[in-house]
Order: sequence, then structure tokens, then C-alpha cells
Amino acid sequence: MLSNADIETAVTALDEAERTRVQTGLLSLQHPDMVMDDAYAIQSAWVKKKVSDGRQVVGWKIGLTSKAMQYALNINIPDSGVLLDDMVFEDSSVVPKDRFIQPRIEAEIAFIMKAPLKGPSVTVFDVLNATDYVTPALEILDTRILRLDPQTKKARNVFDTISDNAANAGIVTGGRAVRPDQLDMRWMGAIVSRNAEVEETGLGAGVLNQPARGVAWLANRLSQYGDGIEAGQVVLAGSFIRPIEARHGDTIVGDFGPYGTLSLYFE
Repeated sequence: MLSNADIETAVTALDEAERTRVQTGLLSLQHPDMVMDDAYAIQSAWVKKKVSDGRQVVGWKIGLTSKAMQYALNINIPDSGVLLDDMVFEDSSVVPKDRFIQPRIEAEIAFIMKAPLKGPSVTVFDVLNATDYVTPALEILDTRILRLDPQTKKARNVFDTISDNAANAGIVTGGRAVRPDQLDMRWMGAIVSRNAEVEETGLGAGVLNQPARGVAWLANRLSQYGDGIEAGQVVLAGSFIRPIEARHGDTIVGDFGPYGTLSLYFE
């Protein structure tokens, strides 16, 4: 387990990287014996610092829900991060060129909760009962930690990603809000284009074969730390496409068919 001093040092480095847009080194390289609990401890401490600086928690994001991403990082469970109020963008927003370091876009289904979810033993049916509605969403990822160490060529691993608040940086929701019992989320999908060229397509089934399953996993994981999902919060259930690089001058459009369209322009 990392010491409190190690955790605070990591938080300071992450916070400075986000503020200056200059990435910091791999935590997994600095602490080769770190474990998942260390990564979540760093994430939690960083979120606490952000809240103390005036930001508000508005929800959660779930990552690594697809088999392809789990295989890529040699991990067989999802991960999670915290959504904060300054991460929220309106549909069709212009993203300032100095906001992010290396933004990427994922397509997801967002759950807006009408009731709290506290584990353990939360099921998919509990999630559906606690959900007010679901809506199309785009998530902006960013990497405050290097993707690849230039000297050792070591790639960032899941502990780096979790420490980096699961790489989350922004969220857009919109389109058509739908009650969870009015659709089969496995068939809710999107065509995602960059500058009018289709880059990725996918279906909700790519998220653990049922996006609500990821929300149940999150509620049960949070219960281990005495936490839970609150009424009114947003939960991003996980991406069903591979991340798309968002470069300066790019327009990203997520077409969710009958559920609406979302877009972002990156200066």
C-alpha cells in the first residue's frame, strides 16, 4: 500500500498536469508494487481536493466494460471515476483549444437516477427501478498521465488510468430521454463521425451485454467503501466504441438514430 505522502505527491502531480496541460510520469513506473486499492486511494484524494476547491460531484463513469478493452489492459473487471460539475458540456458546445491535453471521445448510455443505489447485492433490476431515464451521451477522455514512458517504453496501465480519475474529463448528454422499461438498451447504439467521416459504430450490448449491469457493479463496488450512487446523479455506463482522437478543428457527431444526435467542436 502507498503511504499518505506518496498519495499526496501523486495528487499534486495530477492536479498540476491538468492545470498546466503538461503530462506527468507513469505512477505505475514510480511505484511498481502499487495495487488497485492504491489507485483508487489516489483518485479519491484527488476528487476530495477538487471538491475542497469548490467543485461538485454530479455522478460517476464506468470504464473497461468491453472485452476488447479488458483484454488490452489484462484486467477482467471494469473501473470507475467521478464526474464533476465543470466536466459538463452542452450539446453542440465549442471546446476551447486550451481545455484538454489529448482529448478522445467515447459513445455511451447515461443513466439519470431517481433513487439512490447502495450495495451490496444490487442487481440489474434494482438499477432499472432506480433509474429515472437514460439518454445518449458522449464522454471526453483526457490523459494527465503519459500514455507511454519515453525512456522505458512502458505503457500506462490500469492503475495509472484509475489514479487519473479513470481518464475522464467531460460529458455531454442530450437527445431523447427514455424510461428504462421503454427500450432494450442492448440495441441502443451510435454512429460516431469525425468531420463527416464515420469513425466508429457500436451497440449497448458491448457494455457487459446490458449497460445496467455496469451500474450494478459500480453500486456494489462503492459499498465496499461505504459509498453509493445518489438520486439525481448521472452514471455513464461505459463506452461501446473505441476512443476517437479529437484534434484541433475536429467536429465529432454521435448519431444515436431514433434517440437523437450529439456533437462537439474542438477549437
